[in-house]
Amino acid sequence: MATGLKTQLTGQIGEHLVTAELGRRGIIATPFAGNVPEIDILAYANGISSKIQVKAINGVSWQFDIRRFLEIELTKTRQKVIGKNKQLDRKLICIFVDLGEKLGQDEFYIFRYGWLQDYFNKTYSGRELPKNIKSYHCAIWKKDMQRHKENWKLIEREFKL
Repeated sequence: MATGLKTQLTGQIGEHLVTAELGRRGIIATPFAGNVPEIDILAYANGISSKIQVKAINGVSWQFDIRRFLEIELTKTRQKVIGKNKQLDRKLICIFVDLGEKLGQDEFYIFRYGWLQDYFNKTYSGRELPKNIKSYHCAIWKKDMQRHKENWKLIEREFKL
């Protein structure tokens, strides 16, 4: 089980790895160290600025509260998906980082938040009910993210590189 300190360090390392990689690609980037909701890095190149959300792990999946992505109605016997959370910034760039065992073994998964919302909309609706009906836990695994692995072309298009 992850401790608070380990979770903080994982997030910090992920944000700085992404910031460094953006710099290597000619993009000025600065991390906010968790102080700005939904924005971990502000990046700028070619007159274009963009917000970036970073999520880092030391494991096999990224964990979330489904209510970030979907509107859920709780009844006595089930959770029902009402629709997508319309407040979610579907165009926000996300870079998920799987921290490698050693330097240089890190993996980056790059996509827009809208894709993740669509993924959860599709997969959450048909899932088995949790033992605790009030649990809104959801996750996405690396195996489900393979098409976004090292997708730096999204960054190149965003900043017209």
